[in-house]
Amino acid sequence: MLELLDPKNDYVFKRLFGEAPELLVALINDLRPDLPEITAVEVLNPTIDAAELRGKYIILDVLARDAAGHCYNVEIQVRRYGAWRQRGLFYLARTLSRQLGTGEDYSELRASVGIHLLDFDLFSDTLAQRGQALWRFEMRDQTQPEVTLGNILQLNLIELKKADRLGLVPGPLSAWVTFFEHWREDATMATIEHAPIREALNRVRRLSADEEAQRLAFVRERALRDELSFLKEAREEGREEGRQEAARETAGHLLRLGRLNEDEIAAVTGLTPDVVRAMRAGDPTGLDPSSE
Repeated sequence: MLELLDPKNDYVFKRLFGEAPELLVALINDLRPDLPEITAVEVLNPTIDAAELRGKYIILDVLARDAAGHCYNVEIQVRRYGAWRQRGLFYLARTLSRQLGTGEDYSELRASVGIHLLDFDLFSDTLAQRGQALWRFEMRDQTQPEVTLGNILQLNLIELKKADRLGLVPGPLSAWVTFFEHWREDATMATIEHAPIREALNRVRRLSADEEAQRLAFVRERALRDELSFLKEAREEGREEGRQEAARETAGHLLRLGRLNEDEIAAVTGLTPDVVRAMRAGDPTGLDPSSE
């Protein structure tokens, strides 16, 4: 049987929605059902440079503009990292700032809309946050949220895993969540009748049958795994440096007390006797310059 590619792989995601503007229109409308419906979009960055797929920090988002000039930045994220919020806001603000050329009037600005599908829980610290999976951030007053500067800057977030757990009201939005979380489950997908999702699933099947698409999806996934490994190693190195620093501080204190010899201090702190001897000789770092 054909193993289907993951639509949450950002290469596959961009192929799905960057090459099918009508499918992107359906996704945007279904994820924002309470806002005016759009009828068509122009995809501004439909191509994918295969060489970029190996870049760990490449963003494979979909940029689009509707007939009224409103701009959309649509992307999928499967891994959470520390600066995610800042990056999302930066790209949203940049999308707004790039609308105007030199000498153009600010009244020509149209909305810049970010739509980010997150395959992780972004907000989970409080009970209230655990009960909500759909978020829309706009410019509003803190004490009177009904007072707004409009939705010219708008960031929509969908926590896919949380939405799947909570069980949304049946409808197009719930169906998209099911698609992204259960695309390989034939019995589950057979219950979805929403036409755009049927088309999206057919496109996934066609991509999955394409050997080159399979290869590029794997290349992209490997690059993301490498990024994850790099970040993990960096964190571990940071923790190890912290442990070493704490051990040296303890060794320095014990040396000042003068109650233990180098071997005893090494046993207590985990440092080597040579490091402790170097510290006693006056090197606070425990590093012997002559050994470098």
